[in-house]
Amino acid sequence: GSHLIIGFRDDKEEGRVPDRLDTYEGEKISIHDNRGVCSHAGYCTDNSPKVFDMHQEPWVSPDDDNAEKTASTIRMCPSGALSYTKDGILHKDQGRKPSVNVSNNGPYRVVGGIEFSDPEGSVPESKEHYTLCRCGASKNKPFCSGAHWHIKFKDDKN
Repeated sequence: GSHLIIGFRDDKEEGRVPDRLDTYEGEKISIHDNRGVCSHAGYCTDNSPKVFDMHQEPWVSPDDDNAEKTASTIRMCPSGALSYTKDGILHKDQGRKPSVNVSNNGPYRVVGGIEFSDPEGSVPESKEHYTLCRCGASKNKPFCSGAHWHIKFKDDKN
C-alpha cells in the first residue's frame, strides 16, 4: 500500500515540537496551548487574530479580544492543542457525538470521546477530540503535527 511507497514510519521523531502545555494568563480567560499536538488547522489565527498572532512573542494574548469570542474560537480547535480556563473552570472537552472525519488534505479528526489506545503510551491532549496523522510526515505520530501543510499533502479522493 501507500505506506510502503512513502516509507511510512510510526515513531516520534527527534526535533519535534515539545509535547507540553503552556498557559497564557488573562484577566477574564486563560488559554492553554500544547504546540506539540497542534494540527495547524488555522481556526485560532483566522477567527481570533488579535489573540492568536504567530508574528508576535508570545503568540497568545488572552486579553486582546472578547473572552467569549476567544472561547468560541478555542472550541473550534480540532486537535485539542487549545483549551481554556474561565471563571476557574477548565474547558478542555466538549460533549459531541462520536465521529471520525477525513479533513481535506489533512488529518483524521476524531471527536466525541472515542477511546484512544496506543501500545507506545501516546495520549491525546483532549480525550474528547484529537487529530491523527494521515500524510505520514508528522513528527509526533500518531498525532498530526501539521506537517501535511509543509509537504503539500494532497488526497484528491477525500
